[in-house]
Amino acid sequence: MPTLSTYDADERGRTVDEETKTASVDHVCPDCGGNLTRDETRGETVCADCGLVVDEDSIDRGPEWRAFDSAERDQKSRVGAPTTKLMHDEGLSTNIGWQDKDAKGNTLSSNQREKMQRLRTWNERFRTRDHSERNLKQALGEIDRMGSALGVPESARETAGVVYRRALDEGLLPGRSIEGIATASLYVAIRQANLPQTIDDMVVVSRVGEQEFTRAYRYINRELSLEIGPPDPANYLTKFVSQLDASDELSMRAHELIETGKAANVHSGKSPVGLAAAAIYAAGLLVNEELTQETISEATDVSTVTIRDRYRELLEAEAGGDAVEASAGSESGASA
Repeated sequence: MPTLSTYDADERGRTVDEETKTASVDHVCPDCGGNLTRDETRGETVCADCGLVVDEDSIDRGPEWRAFDSAERDQKSRVGAPTTKLMHDEGLSTNIGWQDKDAKGNTLSSNQREKMQRLRTWNERFRTRDHSERNLKQALGEIDRMGSALGVPESARETAGVVYRRALDEGLLPGRSIEGIATASLYVAIRQANLPQTIDDMVVVSRVGEQEFTRAYRYINRELSLEIGPPDPANYLTKFVSQLDASDELSMRAHELIETGKAANVHSGKSPVGLAAAAIYAAGLLVNEELTQETISEATDVSTVTIRDRYRELLEAEAGGDAVEASAGSESGASA
């Protein structure tokens, strides 16, 4: 027979008194015993008598917006997840979970599972009311899949969703595949964010070929007047240096070579990926950290022929820049 614990009123009273005493101590100044006040704007807890700052950098659990009247407060207040351009309805509709469990985690009965399956089916049908929403849902899912595979930040993926919506609204999709325009939209966002993903990286995760993807990219770039210029070779250096496990000194020297080459207009009409690979090889020679052309070619997917041609041009531009500086220095010394 289980034993029953007795209720000790005196012990219970002592416990309550201790909790009350602890709570009161927390609200008094440890220095002078004065009352503590909380400054919400500064996130500080200050003694009202002696001015001692008892606590600082406290977490602001209020909203990130400000409102000056009740109407503005009602307008800005919100519940639920934030809206996103990666969903065709911007995340405003309901969603029925795939797990056949109730709120307490209990498994649903067979009749309830059939009912929930029917509700899921009708919910999906109501979420996409026409062909344009079905098109948008498929394309945004494709953008999210490719962006996740490439490690593209969510902000860039949302930009890709905005670009695709513009292409859909302006009627640029007829005669072209959804996957091709979706891949092109994601590449537009990557270029705008100066991310190191290349065309070859896009082809690996895309469901369309390189020719269709690049043709769609040039098309929406022209029709939407995006005016995206050629990529900067320096954007790929960090990625390639990390893959090759090279030193920071080599990375800095490669950046200097690319900047010198850009000043000498060596990059005009050249592949930025090829220039980045050549800069890494040339920088390795200059800092006595030699990397073979075959190793760099495997890491960057650039042919050894391209690396040999471009690294010579970068070194010539570097030597030309040094000669110009030396000539300018000698001329200034002679004039003095």
